[in-house]
Amino acid sequence: MTRTAPRWLKPATEYGPLALFFIVYSAEGLLPATAVLLAATAVGLLVSLVLLRRVPMMPLVTAVVVGIFGGLTLWLQDETFIKMKPTIVNAIFAVILLGGYAINRHPLQYVLGTSLQMTENGWRKLTLRLGLFFAAMAGLNEIVWRTQSTDFWVAFKVFGLIGLTVAFMLAQTPLILRHKPMEKSGQGEG
Repeated sequence: MTRTAPRWLKPATEYGPLALFFIVYSAEGLLPATAVLLAATAVGLLVSLVLLRRVPMMPLVTAVVVGIFGGLTLWLQDETFIKMKPTIVNAIFAVILLGGYAINRHPLQYVLGTSLQMTENGWRKLTLRLGLFFAAMAGLNEIVWRTQSTDFWVAFKVFGLIGLTVAFMLAQTPLILRHKPMEKSGQGEG
């Protein structure tokens, strides 16, 4: 039996580890921040498992990549791996969404279907747009971490990626509203 998530759970498990990463980076540097990110991500998954009796797919994928790349960063003492993590996560989501789009499946509908209702055509368009967005974010992260300082990259990771994602999703509001399913009314039928 699965449970309904408390309203605080998603923001806490998605943004809590990132906030702790930024705070520890500001005080101690990238390697200690990476260790905190690994621990906070694991705690977030555990909290989801305890409260929901399941782990949502997107946080699970992110946690696996954080575990691999964060672990490599700490083990090899090489910042490159943690800097590549957003590229890999965004690329995975892009491949899943664009692959689903190519075969006329909508994995996004599976993930968001209970909280967002749209027509089939709406899901198709949103899947394509979000897949392309994730691909662009993967490319952008590659450009930033390869050409900018670590301080700039951390600020971009914490504030830039979130800001761009929020702006992108807000820009999709007209599409979502345009493709809401028509409600059937029982009035006037007879």
